[in-house]
Amino acid sequence: MPDLSDDQRIALEAAAFRRLRDHLRERTDVQNIDLMNLAGFCRNCLSNWYREAAEADGIPLDKEKSREIVYGMPYDQWRERYQREASPETQAAFSANAPKDGH
Repeated sequence: MPDLSDDQRIALEAAAFRRLRDHLRERTDVQNIDLMNLAGFCRNCLSNWYREAAEADGIPLDKEKSREIVYGMPYDQWRERYQREASPETQAAFSANAPKDGH
């Protein structure tokens, strides 16, 4: 790993986050349940992590606003436009692998 200053590391991590966020915004065909089944996290997890990081720094950020930051629009609007019903197989895979923390 190259020697990076804290500022360089933070800038690179922020750029990687923005690229992931933008990629997920573009890939509306990929459903959250698909992400959960494959990677163990989804857009909602990412928005929760963002909100938790803000709160750890004393920045108040509610759930809906953090989701809007990740989704690029209000969550209800995204769901109406892009969310589709998961197949029984996808739902069964999610149930079998669902995290115990109540995602």
